[in-house]
Amino acid sequence: MPKLASSISTQRYKGSRGITLVADVGGDPASPPVLLLHGGGQTRHSWSGAMHNLVARGYFVVNLDARGHGDSEWASDGDYTLSTLAQDIACVMSTLSARPALVGASMGGAASLLLVGTSSEDTAAALVLVDIVPLIEASGASRIRAFMTDHLGGFATLQDAALAIAAYSPERSRPTSEVGLQKNLRRRADGRFYWHWDPRVVLGRGGSGSLTLDQLPQAAETVRIPTLLVRGLKSDVVSDAGVADLKRRIPQLEVFNVAEAGHMVAGDRNDLFNQAVGRFLEVRFPIANGRG
Repeated sequence: MPKLASSISTQRYKGSRGITLVADVGGDPASPPVLLLHGGGQTRHSWSGAMHNLVARGYFVVNLDARGHGDSEWASDGDYTLSTLAQDIACVMSTLSARPALVGASMGGAASLLLVGTSSEDTAAALVLVDIVPLIEASGASRIRAFMTDHLGGFATLQDAALAIAAYSPERSRPTSEVGLQKNLRRRADGRFYWHWDPRVVLGRGGSGSLTLDQLPQAAETVRIPTLLVRGLKSDVVSDAGVADLKRRIPQLEVFNVAEAGHMVAGDRNDLFNQAVGRFLEVRFPIANGRG
């Protein structure tokens, strides 16, 4: 039986070039560490269920808000490139007692893959990619970008935001309460609710976007640590071809398909997501081997 999850606290870290990053932290710091990294336009709160599950399993968990997201500082220079996000992850990793497992969704997974694949040594003990591969489907990526850019002007009410999310993910069950949305939105002086992330994440400093994946195919070639891809079979971002390509680049890749999930796997089927990641870590990054 998993242990009961300990209390969660908030901690601040210094990222690349001194930017302040905020994370929820839980578990025994002497236990094997797991770093949770959310997708673009999300916050650390998207990992709430996964964090409590991993802490209950005995891991030390750092659930990080990426720069420009949630409570972390916005980049004064608008730098949200994958290489800079990867450097932020490395800064947080340097504070840990042991090499961590990296669990990254979409943007967080891409930054994790880049970091692992371009480091001169194994900086992480295991890697979990959540619905992200180097060769993503252009149509799915465009749909995500359209959703993010269509609502930069905010929403009049929380209900309007909920309706926009429902239109983007019509197959997901709509929450009975809109209270949870308040963690991803902030009400400004004009009374409107805005996403809790810097618009330059998607627009880029020149308006063309920051999150390009050009470096990922080559980075994947050098990944030697245990790696799991958790894929939503209803995702329009990751295709069979993209999975096959990643498998060629990372021969030790394990794949867990979640039939009832789209791109937001952890949000669509948190139970199956937790099961897949928990089992993978217990085998590839067990508690007994990760201490010290």
